[in-house]
Amino acid sequence: MRLWPALLLSAIAAPAAAQSPPPKLIVAISVDQLSSDVFDEYRPLLNGGFAKLGRGTVFPHAYQGHAASETCPGHATILTGSHPARNGIIANNWYDLSQTRSDKSVYCAEDERVAGTSSSTYTVSPVHLKVPTLGEYMKRQWPASRTVAVAGKDRAAVMMTGQRPDQRWYWNGKTFATDLKGSATPQSVISARTAVANLVAQPQVALVPPALCATKAGVVPVAGGGVPVGAGRFERAAGDLSLFRASPAFDGATLALAAGLVREMQLGKGAAPDLLAVGLSATDYVGHRYGTEGQEMCLQMLSLDRDLGDFLTFLDRELGDYAVVLTADHGGKDIPERERLGGLAGAARVDPAISASNVGKALAARFGLPGNLLYGSNFGDIYVDRSLAAGQRARVLAAALATYRAHPQVEAVFTNEQLARTPMPATTPDKWTLIERARTSFDAKRSGDFVVLLKRDITPIADTKGGYVSTHGSVWDYDRRVPIIFWRPGYPAQSIDLPVQTVVILPSVAAMLGLPIAAGGIDGQCLSQAPGAACPAR
Repeated sequence: MRLWPALLLSAIAAPAAAQSPPPKLIVAISVDQLSSDVFDEYRPLLNGGFAKLGRGTVFPHAYQGHAASETCPGHATILTGSHPARNGIIANNWYDLSQTRSDKSVYCAEDERVAGTSSSTYTVSPVHLKVPTLGEYMKRQWPASRTVAVAGKDRAAVMMTGQRPDQRWYWNGKTFATDLKGSATPQSVISARTAVANLVAQPQVALVPPALCATKAGVVPVAGGGVPVGAGRFERAAGDLSLFRASPAFDGATLALAAGLVREMQLGKGAAPDLLAVGLSATDYVGHRYGTEGQEMCLQMLSLDRDLGDFLTFLDRELGDYAVVLTADHGGKDIPERERLGGLAGAARVDPAISASNVGKALAARFGLPGNLLYGSNFGDIYVDRSLAAGQRARVLAAALATYRAHPQVEAVFTNEQLARTPMPATTPDKWTLIERARTSFDAKRSGDFVVLLKRDITPIADTKGGYVSTHGSVWDYDRRVPIIFWRPGYPAQSIDLPVQTVVILPSVAAMLGLPIAAGGIDGQCLSQAPGAACPAR
């Protein structure tokens, strides 16, 4: 599945650039759904890109500390240095019941003000991100600095680069697209689109798993109507875009396009430092479709390791001196059916009775009220119908809180008043209480009337017929813990088992660049262990 070298001409060897105090290119890589658990499991077995980066400064058990351990909030922390409570990205989707459109859901990377759009058919936009990204800080300091994003998801590309990037490309379900207007499409994008279209048009035969992955193969039935998983080998019919996305080839295509833009734009060779943000999404799609512990994830991790290795070799030849930071937007959890086979008796799928829709219908019948009384999912932010009279709304809220708090799969329920009164946590994220985790995801204007936290090991997917069998999004460490790796040529390897957070990335990279960041404007603090980081005095 080593796709990306086939999409580009082989890299032309060039003399390595002389090392200088600030790197000329920052490469920020997010591997979607790379939990610390999966990283720990595969790290000793990988000898490609992860092995090379592993010779940098590794924090194997870092944190996306907030409660909303989803793609959009996670990516928004990485290059803003800010928690969701500050940057405004509280979830992949939230509700705005004041909207005039019938769809009250808001997608994190849309502009709902565009007429005729919805949260599923939207105009991509960074309008909801309230704070600057690293690329924006760099452009303020060095106007010639360039910011480029390539990702498997629009929300990954948007949240890592914010306003006014120079190029921003992401997979839209059919090809690589952009939300930026007014400039010609780079030749590398045209070439990548053509290569991927040709690849998808051909059937993919099953991969031959190495012995390591074959030992993980075992078919596991999935409750809720889903297809059994565990022994997949990524075969697909011609034209199947969904299975292409949930395969190792997807990350290969993303890295190919990133490499093409580096070469075409001559990133890292200008007068000012540049930023390349890369969102690798296949691990997330593989995890959702197959779980994290079968043969499928093994094949994905080995392929990603090889593709990362090829990408870094390409950068070595093109640039010589550059800096990489790699992390993840959130962790993830295996399917409960396989977890129970492994002895985790408490692993279960969520009771569909506690979805916002079903609880709302039950309360409507109880109180004799029409309409959708509750908006939301079966966990996270839940919203009470704003059209209710004050007294009705108070009764519905009280009854909803009692219903959720009484359910055996619910760990805790906090109202927005409770969250608003809770100070932001001041300790390390491994010590945060549940309400502190929820507090860092709380925005007074966007969050629900209350937030529901499911118990540990409850998977919030009941109906698996749609293809998703496992997920993330909880307050528990299997979803919150992710690796952070800083790497730069010439700096010693060190592995540091401290519970740092992804919000440290922006100030640490800024210190590597000599880029001043105003105190108090972000949540993260500079890490002196980051290679070449001259952290300001506190």
